[in-house]
Amino acid sequence: MDHEALILEMRGLRERVAGVTDTAVAAVDGLLIAADTAASIDPESLAALAAAGLGLARRTAEVTTRGTLRRTVTYGSHGCAAFYAVGDTALLVVLGDEGMDVDDLNRAAQPTLRRVGSLLADPAPEKAVEGV
Repeated sequence: MDHEALILEMRGLRERVAGVTDTAVAAVDGLLIAADTAASIDPESLAALAAAGLGLARRTAEVTTRGTLRRTVTYGSHGCAAFYAVGDTALLVVLGDEGMDVDDLNRAAQPTLRRVGSLLADPAPEKAVEGV
């Protein structure tokens, strides 16, 4: 997996959507894969909590026959946290301030989710071995 390309995708989303402050990609088991977060955010804790929240939301969608979960959003007094499923094995976390337009985020996130899914599916690029 190309971590640099993953970080560029997350930064690109932050640059395209006003109000996005932090992003992270995690496995559904809560392990952090990559993060583009402020120093005040603990990315490992964010990944674990997001995975737990996404798991509950997936189960709720399933039990209530709402179909495949696409996203869940938590609103707080200082902004929101959006959790997007990336296939069955990962998730994208997007934190935003009070000014973030969640509808804009949802539209902008779709191509990012596809590219993140592709990056996660690709094995690490092989490095050339000198002298071979």
